[in-house]
Amino acid sequence: MNFYLVDDDSNIRNILKLIIRDRKLGNVCGSCGDPVEALEDISFAHPDIVIVDLLMPEMDGISFVSKLKQTNPDIAFIMLSQVSSKDMISDAYESGIEFYIHKPINSVEVESVIRTVCQTVTMRQTLEKMQSLLSHDLKQLSNHTAATVKQTEKKYITKLKNVLQKLGIIGEIGSKDIIALIDFLVEHGQTVDDSTLNELCGQFSDNPKSVEQRIRRAANAGMVNLAHLGLEDYSNDIFMEYSTTLYNFEQVRKEMDFIRGKSDKHGNVKIKNFLNALMLYSQN
Repeated sequence: MNFYLVDDDSNIRNILKLIIRDRKLGNVCGSCGDPVEALEDISFAHPDIVIVDLLMPEMDGISFVSKLKQTNPDIAFIMLSQVSSKDMISDAYESGIEFYIHKPINSVEVESVIRTVCQTVTMRQTLEKMQSLLSHDLKQLSNHTAATVKQTEKKYITKLKNVLQKLGIIGEIGSKDIIALIDFLVEHGQTVDDSTLNELCGQFSDNPKSVEQRIRRAANAGMVNLAHLGLEDYSNDIFMEYSTTLYNFEQVRKEMDFIRGKSDKHGNVKIKNFLNALMLYSQN
């Protein structure tokens, strides 16, 4: 992973460089104390992850992240600050950051957060390639011997159930349909995008509409559970990972606002994206 550091305190930048280098977390491709200059520099450095301070002269970290997200939506952000205001931290997450680290920084915490964000970035990058790679991989899988296929199926279904359990929906009726649907796709070398969800459900059920409704209810229940986790603890590992891979973080935030009574609208789940991500989790 390539890192870019933005902090008006040169000591903080040097400490972060040492942590990233000594813990073998990746490569620091650039650093800057001026957020305005950093905006231009990053377009040439092409980092995967930017670590940025919240309070800086010329431009605050939240504005910095928002501007950079417009031109570089794939960059992941980690924010540093001494600020402990829940509203400020909430604004930081809404701007698009992955994690918030309180100053003074602790090397153990920094390493843990960076490794977590690296895993999230890797998952996102893999998801982007999934459309072209998944079909090829599934066709290869269909050519394996029956014994190998049976063993692989057991592994991916176990992984799938583990994710559904973390979401708190393994007991939902719709989760059984999700498992059956993904099992069908893998067995037949297909992807979610090969047909409509209704057509796909019709491949393994005589009542596809009911199956689709159950799947949507289970997916929505998972988002609600994640939203509650986020309200309790923004840094919860399950919340941080699945709210940005299985779901759209902005929609999870909307659900959190609904729960808190700040909005009358629920978050929305893109079912095909949800199922695509579940397939990837189950086969990695």
